[in-house]
Amino acid sequence: MSYRETYDAYKAMIEERLSRIFSGQGLHEAIRYSLLGGGKRLRPVLAMAFCAAGGGRPEAALELGCGVELLHTYSLIHDDLPCMDNSDLRRGKPTNHKVYGETVAVLAGDALQAAAFQVVLSAPLDAVVRARAGKLLADAAGPSGMCLGQYRDTLEDGKLHTVQELTAINDTKTGALLRAACTMGVTAAGGEGPEEERRLAVARDYATDLGLAFQIRDDILDVISTAEELGKPVGSDAAQRKSTFASLLGVEECEKLVEKYTRHAKEALGRVTWQGDVSFLQELADAMVARES
Repeated sequence: MSYRETYDAYKAMIEERLSRIFSGQGLHEAIRYSLLGGGKRLRPVLAMAFCAAGGGRPEAALELGCGVELLHTYSLIHDDLPCMDNSDLRRGKPTNHKVYGETVAVLAGDALQAAAFQVVLSAPLDAVVRARAGKLLADAAGPSGMCLGQYRDTLEDGKLHTVQELTAINDTKTGALLRAACTMGVTAAGGEGPEEERRLAVARDYATDLGLAFQIRDDILDVISTAEELGKPVGSDAAQRKSTFASLLGVEECEKLVEKYTRHAKEALGRVTWQGDVSFLQELADAMVARES
């Protein structure tokens, strides 16, 4: 299959699985509003692709990838709250708290975080694999991962950052969950020993560079795009006097950085021997450079 056909096949499996997790009313309805409201499903796609690269069936990483997506959705709901980014629009629709109120939005995020680990730890995989995957996700989500990045990004609004400081913030806020998705995919393939450790290291490096390229591209789009194209407000970073790669370096230099980090991500894949094809992961990195939303 082509890159697009493979991505669409993975995404279809992901959407079907996510649609079955929350089927009730009340809080479940609020969760579904954000969880099933669109998105690239990049993180579960990465988990499945790295599982395939490691010689496993991509379906083996489906539950793990969906767990990452649940946790990612929780972070978006909370990120949009008035106490954080105070956003009114997400994926072209009113944000969760605008529809259901702040209390329900907080609870929806809390429930999604717990459900993420429930899904991962209930996956039809070997118990050791489940435990390792759960630890990878916890490390990525916790006080040295995504929460730390969000803490620094939110509470230091208005402070001028250096490029190095901004890189560190975004590496935890965005890169941490991407690393979890990629390494959980490698783990789901079921390998062991030094070769798997090398693949895990490569997966981390790929995700780190992809995450930086992704975030810098976001900063570029916040300058050159429109709310209709992005499905969320644009120019909000500038309005809040928030340091971004675009404000520090300008769009032209940011585009060079995106190309550099994308190249590094692709080169990392060649440092180890894979049992499956990695061309999909190469093309995915390129697709992130060219994206318009």
